[in-house]
Amino acid sequence: MPKATGVFKRLVLGRAMRSEELQETLLPKRLALPVFASDPLSSVAYATQEILLVLTLGGLAYLHFVPWIAAAVVLLLTVVVLSYRQVVRAYPSGGGSYEVVSTNLGPSAGLLVAASLMVDYVMTVAVSVASGVDNVLSALPQLAEHRVLLAVGFVVLLTTVNLRGVRESGRAFAAPTYLFIGGILIMVATGLVRYALGDAPVAESAAHGIEPADGSADLTGLALVMLVLRAFSSGCTALTGVEAISNGVPAFRKPKSRNAATTLAAMGALALTMFVGVTTLALISKVHIADDACRLTGADGDCGSVHQRTVIAQVAAAVFGGEHSVGFYAIQAATALILILAANTAFNGFPLLASILARDRYLPRQMHSRGDRLAFSNGILALATMAGLLLWGFEADVTSLIHLYILGVFTSFTLSQSGMVRHWNGVLRTLSDPAERRRHHLIRALNAVGAVVTGLVLVIVLATKFTQGAWLAVLAAAVLWLTMRGIRRHYDATAAELAVTDPRDELRPPSRIVAIVLVSTLHKPTLRALAYARAFRPDRLEALTVAVDRDDTRTLEDQWQTLGTDISLRVLDSPYREITRPVVHYVRSVRRDSPRDLLAVFIPEYVVGHWWENLLHNQSALWLKSRLLFTPGVTVISVPWQLASSARADRPAVSAPGAVRRGHPPPQRKR
Repeated sequence: MPKATGVFKRLVLGRAMRSEELQETLLPKRLALPVFASDPLSSVAYATQEILLVLTLGGLAYLHFVPWIAAAVVLLLTVVVLSYRQVVRAYPSGGGSYEVVSTNLGPSAGLLVAASLMVDYVMTVAVSVASGVDNVLSALPQLAEHRVLLAVGFVVLLTTVNLRGVRESGRAFAAPTYLFIGGILIMVATGLVRYALGDAPVAESAAHGIEPADGSADLTGLALVMLVLRAFSSGCTALTGVEAISNGVPAFRKPKSRNAATTLAAMGALALTMFVGVTTLALISKVHIADDACRLTGADGDCGSVHQRTVIAQVAAAVFGGEHSVGFYAIQAATALILILAANTAFNGFPLLASILARDRYLPRQMHSRGDRLAFSNGILALATMAGLLLWGFEADVTSLIHLYILGVFTSFTLSQSGMVRHWNGVLRTLSDPAERRRHHLIRALNAVGAVVTGLVLVIVLATKFTQGAWLAVLAAAVLWLTMRGIRRHYDATAAELAVTDPRDELRPPSRIVAIVLVSTLHKPTLRALAYARAFRPDRLEALTVAVDRDDTRTLEDQWQTLGTDISLRVLDSPYREITRPVVHYVRSVRRDSPRDLLAVFIPEYVVGHWWENLLHNQSALWLKSRLLFTPGVTVISVPWQLASSARADRPAVSAPGAVRRGHPPPQRKR
């Protein structure tokens, strides 16, 4: 069983990597872009759609706000990208917003950013995969009933690839990412050329009208403002994932900060170009889409059976000449791939952030450990589990999940930019050169603008999305924040409890050593335990058994007399046929009588080779150990006896191909 598991693991994940090979996993810019920027690049596939879905709640009358909302999103994305370029230069050690805020605004604020980002990373996986499945269903609507299964399957696939390591995932996902970028740019260029030549593309839904939702007709005043702000907050999904590069600076090749800043600039330029292009083509081709197909007018058939294609699918069909064109299927395939792979940004950002939090003792230390392929495997598995549960709970529905989205990332944006303002305040106090001071004043102003604008967006998101589901994200972040503070308190209390105050007192030997060997039957494991206990040269050594069955106990006493040892056998009475309770009571009584003595309890145990053999042996030993370990001043020592079957589980591991060439010792052959 262990061998089969090991072979399967090697086949899926590849050979284990040595710690010295970590440098080989560092990313050049061409691979870092698809690894860390696939989320913001992919958001152009649904950011425009989210704006349209909100505005069409009032019918078609409010679509003239789309260009203004898109312009506001573009401005905001520009400010955030420029601001985070300052972050990666000022804090090149990784940690991004968490490190910036913790250093400049305090640990509690930093932990709030971390909790918000971790919730947002989970949402990134769920929303990206669900959006990818939507695009698959736009091309293959007959698979609609398998939506959840497809979504969970894609999460499993992403998890497997990321467990193979950052560089491996970058290589695997580079081609789909660049294919999507190229496909969208070609689509935008083709559509704009057709429009310039007087042959504007027309979407399949252009002839449809949209009835206003209940209570959303003829909006004025505050209601209209709230509708526009809600559309803007939905369009701000285009900014998700921008901070991931600042968290992953250590994964870049040297010079790390410069390469990260360059990648961030490239990501911003590409995301802006594609978002503006898709939004422009959606307006030119007159894409009409509603949150409820039954509000569409002029559609054929029963509205309940109408499947609305996504905005990008309608634009592609309009630009390339219909839903059966090669261009349409190419764009749909590339979009589905990039939307699913956008989750890869979270699969890199979440484990890195979790490892930093574990280093700072806010998460279990296992999160800081690297797996066989030098990836933070525990963080990857934790993210996959939470995202899978979310997809299952919300039936992989993008509209339901999107309301939980972007809250965390704008909390991070706002606090990190505020932290950078304080950072530059400290730097300016140390500068005397006028030119340098002017340059840093401009940088500080940029971060201040970023803090104000993203703070306003955060307020808008809370105001417009809170009652629609965003409260769940707020609650999850709050629970995670409290949990991480509790973990830190536990680690701090444990460290204080274990700190050495007086080494001489801790090293003082016990007055005496009392050894107790637990005996059930007189056999080889018992004799080995007795010999091992005697080797400790205790001041007092005795064997201990529990009289569960009178006949068996008399047989053991007779065998003990025949053994002729000077070690006494103490028999504990157990009228209710218990083993654990009498032993624990006796050991504690010995401890009470001699509190300065060291009490060592030796327990013979079988070592077996099959998992099912553990069910047949060692059950009493496990219960005894679990109880005795809670008794102060008592040391529990397991004395193993290897059964013949254990030899099967102790075979040397099979060497991976090329192991000898890399310096690993060759396997020993049996003679």
